[in-house]
Amino acid sequence: MQKVALYMDQYYLDGLAGLVPGGLGDMATSAFALVHVYFCMFKLRSIPLTLAVLNNVMRDVLMGMLPFFVGSIIDFLNKAHAKNMKLIDGYINDDPVIVHEVRRKAWCSAAMLVVFIAAIAAMAWLLVWLTQKLGTLMFS
Repeated sequence: MQKVALYMDQYYLDGLAGLVPGGLGDMATSAFALVHVYFCMFKLRSIPLTLAVLNNVMRDVLMGMLPFFVGSIIDFLNKAHAKNMKLIDGYINDDPVIVHEVRRKAWCSAAMLVVFIAAIAAMAWLLVWLTQKLGTLMFS
């Protein structure tokens, strides 16, 4: 898990993959976060921690999908994988600040996940619509 965070955030592979148009790179790099989700859900068996990690992943995907390279710039600055590792490490080591933060944000994270999933679906629909309109303008 630490290597995923290292490669994706320190070596900026998340930001580089975000340069792939249409948000495809962002969705592909979010698959690497499944390691964190799996660990939280099945090894630690912590629903609040899992929700907090999923919140970071969805936020990273949503911001990365912003058009006109704005999302790519944000991808280079937002280190979602490192944030997830900090949450997991703090939770495992019973850091009272992290544990309190995870528990406090659990319900907020669940609500935000619903909003992020809807926003990602809307962004994907918007990208398809925009591509169709641009294609019609260019090839007609």
